Amino acid sequence: MKQHVLNTTVAATRQSIHPATRMGTVSLTVSNLDNQIEFYQTLLGFILHWRKGNRAALGAGQEDLLELVEQPGAQRYPQTTGLYHFAVLFPNQRELARAMARLFRARFESYPTDHIMTKTTYLDDPEGQTVELYAESPEDGTMGIQNDGFFARRADGRLSDGREPLDVEALLSHLLPNDRLDQPNPPETKIGHVHLYVRDVTEAVDFYTRVIGFDDMGSSARLQAGFVSAGGYHHHVGLNSWIGHGRPPAPEGAMGLRYFTIILPDRSSYNEVAQRIRKEMAVQETEEGLFICDPSQNGIVIKHV
Repeated sequence: MKQHVLNTTVAATRQSIHPATRMGTVSLTVSNLDNQIEFYQTLLGFILHWRKGNRAALGAGQEDLLELVEQPGAQRYPQTTGLYHFAVLFPNQRELARAMARLFRARFESYPTDHIMTKTTYLDDPEGQTVELYAESPEDGTMGIQNDGFFARRADGRLSDGREPLDVEALLSHLLPNDRLDQPNPPETKIGHVHLYVRDVTEAVDFYTRVIGFDDMGSSARLQAGFVSAGGYHHHVGLNSWIGHGRPPAPEGAMGLRYFTIILPDRSSYNEVAQRIRKEMAVQETEEGLFICDPSQNGIVIKHV
C-alpha cells in the first residue's frame, strides 16, 4: 500500500516562500519516448504539447506539466534517492472520476485510496514511475503527523488510517451522462505535488524550509517522513527515507527524475528565494530556470511566472 501523510498545521519558517508558490513541470528520463507518450495521452488524458528529437512535453493545453527525455537503454535503479511519485491534481472529483473511469475501462491496474482530505489513485507507468491522480476533498476531514505519529480524522470525528480503499462507486457518481472518457484532461489540471526519496528526512526538511523557504507541514525522523509547502497547502513536496537511511542517488542517465519545478508568482519573490539559495550553494542558470540539487541530489528548477 502506498503511504501518504499530510498535515494542515502551518509551522512557518522565518523566511517563508511566497504563499502563491506552486509546482510546475516534472522532467523525467525515459528509455522509450514513443511508448511513454502513448501511455500518458491514451491512459492518463494528457495532451502532447510538443516533440523535438529525443524530447517531448505533455500537459493539459496550457503550460507543460510533464517533460520526457529519451535515453535508450536507461535503467531504473531501486534503493536510490529520487522521485517516489509525482501527483496530478484535477480541479474537482468529477474530473478525477473521469480519469479513473478511463483506467477502469482499459483494465489498467491502479490503487484507489481515500486520504480523507483528498481522493486519489496510484498507478505505475510502463517504465515503473509511480503517478498519483487526485482531487481535493477537505470537507471530508484531515490527516497528517501529530505527536510523532500518523493520524487521520473524518469531519464527523471518526478516526481513520488515511489510507483506506476509496469508495469508487461514490466517486463515479460525480460523472454526468455526457462525460466522454476519450476527451483530454481539463486545462485546470496541474502538478499538485511531488514526493521524493531522500537520504535523510531531517536534513531534507531543513533544506526545503531554511534554504527554499517552504513551511514544515509535519515531519518526523522516527516515521522517516516530512511534508513541506507554501501558503498552508497540505504539501507541495513530500519527503521520505523509507528505502533506507543514507541511500545514494541513481547514476547519471538512469530512468526517473531529472528535475521538478517550483514556480514563484513574480520576479520579486523569485529574487528573494534565489538570493537565499546563492548564499548556501552553487547554482546553474538554465533556459528552464535556476537549477540546483537538494542534499539527496534531486534536481530542482526555480522560476517565476
